[in-house]
Amino acid sequence: MLSASVTLERAGLPRVALARMALVEAVGELGSISAAARKVGLSYKAAWDAIQALNNLFDAPLITAAPGGKAGGAAQVTPRGHAALAAFRRVQAEMDAALAKLDQGLGADVFWSLGMKTSARNALRGVISDITPGPVSGEVTLSLADGVSITAILTRRSIEDLGLEAGKPAIALIKASFVILAKGENLRTSARNQIAGLVTSREDGQVNTEVGLDIGGGKSLVATVTLDSARSLQIEVGDAVTALVKAPHVILAVE
Repeated sequence: MLSASVTLERAGLPRVALARMALVEAVGELGSISAAARKVGLSYKAAWDAIQALNNLFDAPLITAAPGGKAGGAAQVTPRGHAALAAFRRVQAEMDAALAKLDQGLGADVFWSLGMKTSARNALRGVISDITPGPVSGEVTLSLADGVSITAILTRRSIEDLGLEAGKPAIALIKASFVILAKGENLRTSARNQIAGLVTSREDGQVNTEVGLDIGGGKSLVATVTLDSARSLQIEVGDAVTALVKAPHVILAVE
């Protein structure tokens, strides 16, 4: 379920999250700042500060009250406050409707991908095209783009726990240090994944070199190799290379 966070702001005044409008509703319901603060999970001071910020933000106060300490005093929502609440409900309803359309059109997984954080240098989104089960481990193949796929070996328990099945989207996480680069044709290697790519960047450090690859379908891959290896292979931008990744080194993540 998609959700959004909105803040209100005027130049020179503090930002106020629309979530604070719940405090206005609580004051209108309970007639007390201290009681409203308890209802929305704020301290009395935090509630009072929020009310002052809201009153400063709008052209007229939303709540009228005098600071009466934790015991509190009478407080009421002004006509301007009721109008602001009504406007907030309309905005929230419109936002919810817009997000529902995005959810149906693009899928919440798109937004999850944008927000996902990982220490793995490579995070490649794809769709599971095949699963070969086994008594202990199984092979899961992820289609990244037309003609580009990657295979991971996971335990049977992991496949079950993640609910992996053909047609389901997933993210392949691969550390750059797990990507081996090779040049030439007819390579013989035990690496399950052999992905052809073109070198798009090379950045040398004192010990290691980071190499960026275009693997097609709008996908890219980054490898970290030793500087000596990069020099030995004479890797240059524009070169055709093969990225080798062992299947056990591919981690799959799902929403």
